Parts: sequence; structure tokens; C-alpha cells
Amino acid sequence: MTAASPGLRRAVTGPLLYLFILGDVLGAGVYALIGEMAGDAGGLVWLSFVVALAMALLTAFSYAELVTKYPQAGGSAVYAERAFRSPLLAFLVGFCMLAAGTVSAAGLSLAFTGEYLTAFLDVPQVPAAIVFLLVVALVNAWGIKESLRANVVMTAIESAGLVLVIVLGAWVIGRGDADLAGAFTPPADTSVGLAVLGSALVAFYSFVGFETSANLAEEVRDVSRVYPRALFAALATAGAVYVLLGFVAPAVVPPDELAQSTGPLLEVVRVAGAVPPELFAVIALVAVANGALLTMIMTSRLTYGMARQGLLPSPLARVLPGRRTPGVAIAVTTALAIVLAATGELVDLASTVVLLLLFVFLSTNTAVLVLRRDHVEHEHFRSPTVIPVLAIASCLLLLTQQEAQHWALAGVLLAAGVVVYLLTRWARSARRRSREGS
Repeated sequence: MTAASPGLRRAVTGPLLYLFILGDVLGAGVYALIGEMAGDAGGLVWLSFVVALAMALLTAFSYAELVTKYPQAGGSAVYAERAFRSPLLAFLVGFCMLAAGTVSAAGLSLAFTGEYLTAFLDVPQVPAAIVFLLVVALVNAWGIKESLRANVVMTAIESAGLVLVIVLGAWVIGRGDADLAGAFTPPADTSVGLAVLGSALVAFYSFVGFETSANLAEEVRDVSRVYPRALFAALATAGAVYVLLGFVAPAVVPPDELAQSTGPLLEVVRVAGAVPPELFAVIALVAVANGALLTMIMTSRLTYGMARQGLLPSPLARVLPGRRTPGVAIAVTTALAIVLAATGELVDLASTVVLLLLFVFLSTNTAVLVLRRDHVEHEHFRSPTVIPVLAIASCLLLLTQQEAQHWALAGVLLAAGVVVYLLTRWARSARRRSREGS
């Protein structure tokens, strides 16, 4: 980006950032995947959420330190470049994040067009997912402040929906129609530890939205003070809601029935009988749409930041005049998400997101330790040294739970990324030689 090009607008306040993180973490994953968790962990879904929250918090400490120390767009790719001085490694870290965002948006578009949407419209899934992603792109291009205002409304709706499920579940328990033992029933034919860990891998997808906020660093006011407060408050809020949901859902609906549903929380509402299922389906659709919007905001900002660093083609750093949003990056990442939505399955896409992000988190947690020798003039958050060490161990543990098909998809995406990197380097070298020869 040239010196004359406009930067990103600092329009994100503390409350907006809190709601951005909460909206990205809270909602979409649990609305779509709590049934998968019940299939792995039986009634111990709540325990899987506790494990996943603990692992997410470990890495969140590293992000709090690095975002406040280096407040610029690009997130994990910036930290990797500073720590390891390797353009290729910085690119791979950033591309893992970028790929995870596009894969996640594709998965959420499929979740949007599942049982929650078919409660109203019987439409083909892939065309509906494509239309959904295009609408998300238009909102994203409209403006960061406008997008986050939309997020405030949708976060309020999705949070109310999850609270509603908790209240309805408690009501069913109170009237004596629930089986509390269901919330403590382990799965058959496997050890409790392995079952909970496998389910926590899925639950981790519900928490990983917190890292997307690093890419808003240039747009946050007073980032050193505001960011850590918003980050930890949002994770604590989401964690409390998830653990309560993980308890009431298998107590009200048998875990095997939850596992068979593509709209598991809708089953809890149906058992309670006090709220029309169609109303809750609308809430679930809003939740999934909000998750997709926030994910695509992150992905487009990351693409923009990597292009400014010279890691991606320079046109991706172009900003829409007037709106000052990364228009080219939004268009390209949306196109990639559409391709993935047309070719993938929800559960596989969600697990691949976690796999890609675990590599990002390994890099970020290591970068915290390496960059301790780099001092900056302004005050910033500092994590106790033992926490990033534990975070690295947790990432390695979760990597052992991934399946072969997820490694394969991640490998294809990263191979494509390396090709883009090499072509970008070649194009930059060719332009430099052309200037020197003229």
C-alpha cells in the first residue's frame, strides 16, 4: 500500500469489540454442532465445553499480549514474521488463518441452509448457501461500523436464543420431565477421557472465533486497554452459556437423539413446548448468519493485511473509496467460500477449521515467548510465561485427535497457498527487475 492510500478507520469501541468477539464465539457452532458433541461424549457435553474453554483461554492470553504489543491488521501472520523472520512461515501462518476463515464461512453457509432454514423453505442447499454468502459479502463491504452495528443486533438475538434454550431446559427439569442422569451418562464402548477430548475438539470450534478480533487491531480505539478486557469478558460469557447448554440439552433430550439431529437445540425447544419451533428456527438462522458475517470480516481484513505486507498480490490491499473497506479482499474470499460450500460437508469443514487454527495457535503461542526480547515503547498486556507453554501443549494434544480426511483437506489448501506465495514473489521480483532495467 502506498503512503497516500487511506488506512482503516478507528471506529471500534470497547463495547463494540466485546460484542464482536462474543458474536463470533457465541452461537453458530453450538447451534449446529452440539449434536455431534453428544454423539462423541454422550451426556458429558458440558464437560467437553469446560475442557475446550480452558484450552481456548490459554491461547487467548497470547493474543491479548501480542495484539496490544503490535496493534496492526494481519494478526498471527504479523506475529510470525516478527518472531521467526521468515516470510514463508509468516505467509503459511496467515494463510492457515485465511483458509480457516473461508472454510468456516462455507461451513456456516451449509449450517444456515440445513434444518433451521428448511423449517420455512424447501430450497436446494448449495444455491441457497451461495446466495447467503453473497448477502454477507454485501454487508461486509458496506462498512466496518455498519457491519458491527448489524452484529450488535444479531448478537442480542442469538444470545437471547441460547438463554431461551437454557431457561426452557431448566423449566422441563423443574416440571420433572427431564432425566438429569442423561447429563452424566458417558458414551458406550470408549473411555470417558478419550470421548470428552474428542468432543472437546468439536467444542473448540465454538470458541475459536476470538482470534478473529486480532485483525481489527488497527480499527480499535485505545487497543492496549480495551482489547484484553473485551476478549476475556466475551470468552467468560460464552463459556458460561455453553456449559449450561451442555448440561440442559442431554438432560432434556437423550444424547443419541441429539446426535441424530441437524438442529439439536430445536429438539430441546420442541420438548419444552412453550415456544413455537419456527420462532427458534429464526433465532438460529440469525446466529449462524452473524457467525458468517464476523468470520468474513476477519478473513477480508487478514487478506488485506497480508497483501500490505507483500505476502499476497497487491490488488488485495485496495480499499473501496468512500466505504474504506477492503473490497477486493472481500470479493476474493467470498468466491473461495462459495467453492468450498459447494464441495464440502459441515462436520468435515468445522474439523478442518480447527486443524488449521491449531497450527496458527502453535505459531502464536511460540511467538509470544520469542518476542519477549522485543521491547516496545507503549504499555501492553503481558501473559505469565507458563500460560503460552501450556497453550502449546494443548494445541499438540488436540492435533492428535484429527482424522485423515481433515489433514488431507488442510494439506490441499496449504499447497494452494504455497503456489500463491511463489507466484506473488515471482511477480514482485519481475516488477523490480523491470524498474531497474528501465
